[in-house]
Amino acid sequence: MNDQDHIPPHPDGAPLREDGAPWRNFYGRRKGKALRPGQIEHIERTLPRLAVPNVGWDENPERRALDPQALFGRRAPLVLEIGFGGGEHLLAQAAARPEADFIGCETFVNGVAMLLPRLDSAGLTNVRVHMGDARDLLDVLPEAALDAVYLLYPDPWPKKKHRRRRFVNPDTLGPLARTLRPGGRFRIATDIPDYVRHSLEKLHAAPEFAWTAERPGDWRSPWPGWHRTRYEAKALRQGRTPTYLDLIRR
Repeated sequence: MNDQDHIPPHPDGAPLREDGAPWRNFYGRRKGKALRPGQIEHIERTLPRLAVPNVGWDENPERRALDPQALFGRRAPLVLEIGFGGGEHLLAQAAARPEADFIGCETFVNGVAMLLPRLDSAGLTNVRVHMGDARDLLDVLPEAALDAVYLLYPDPWPKKKHRRRRFVNPDTLGPLARTLRPGGRFRIATDIPDYVRHSLEKLHAAPEFAWTAERPGDWRSPWPGWHRTRYEAKALRQGRTPTYLDLIRR
């Protein structure tokens, strides 16, 4: 057995439940308006075929490491998108980069239901989906498995007392750094200035990450290959300005 067969069970230091799993509160909606019949069919038939297996604590209490090569049937650069929303960026990236494999993580059922029929009709074979908490997925990804991670327009949790709910926080950056290879990119897009300040504060305190910006245009313009999401289009319509943070794993 090698070191990658088992992942440290609770890398974020969270308090433990009786079954050994960390207590992880989930905040936000899991489902919106009722799904259409076609979307329900894709949730029932397409999702099981594309779902990342053995992520949850109930099905994998030993936290056995995921094998990306077995998941995709090949060895290729692996990209993670956390909270893919309607899937616009994820689909565009997967179509433009057939040489890479992609895992999309989304807790919102309606977002997954929007992605699946588009993914099916596009015939893409390099995308897998985790409909659940990204922290559970980070638990079981092998060390340095990821080439890049995208966090696009995450929930800003604007109230000061809720900032600990934001994804960019020390208990998440540790597992993220473990799973991102040296030289890999962590990219964040947001239209909320306070989220930018908060993220940079937390990332500057994490020695594993370095911000690549050298001039204002580096955070005012998206990185190469960017595909606009519906959330960005809404932000622009409402007069908000996006910021693009590009960080490298030291």
